[in-house]
Amino acid sequence: MPKIKDAKILILATDGFEQSELMEPLEQLREMGAEVDVASPDGGAIRGWRKTDWGEEVTSDLKLADAVEADYDALVLPGGQINPDLLRVNTDALELIMTFANKGKIVAAICHAPWLLIETNLVKGRKVTSYKSIRKDMENAGGDWVDQEVVADNGIITSRHPGDIPAFVKKIAEEVEEGRHERAA
Repeated sequence: MPKIKDAKILILATDGFEQSELMEPLEQLREMGAEVDVASPDGGAIRGWRKTDWGEEVTSDLKLADAVEADYDALVLPGGQINPDLLRVNTDALELIMTFANKGKIVAAICHAPWLLIETNLVKGRKVTSYKSIRKDMENAGGDWVDQEVVADNGIITSRHPGDIPAFVKKIAEEVEEGRHERAA
């Protein structure tokens, strides 16, 4: 069980991520001492979305194809509408998420990013939350949706929106320190 200061965390995103949902976890986890990398489909810079318009660019540390689950303790999936919608049709992204899940590692998704959990069949039978507009999607995928700032169900963490980021990051740190989670593949 690694301490958060010794953990290595991967954030997976592409253009259209909600600016705060990538930047704040990135900064807060690094402040806790974790090593955090950002992976994107092509390994280049990706542009965020800030409320009503394009936000800042973030430089990726590696290309999605070069991301190896064994190098990380947790996977963080920022939301926004565009980012998870693009990633949920990317087979490499879905395979990486499933590999983390199948190895019992932490998978944390905020806002609209739980769409990726739906695509990888990680919602069925779990207590989950998300942005309110995808509640029905979560329920239709078999999730027990609740309106809470953060929900952890056996190492699968979900959160609703940017206002929940402090609780989201705190729960990521707690779950990483718990270690691997045994769950059905």
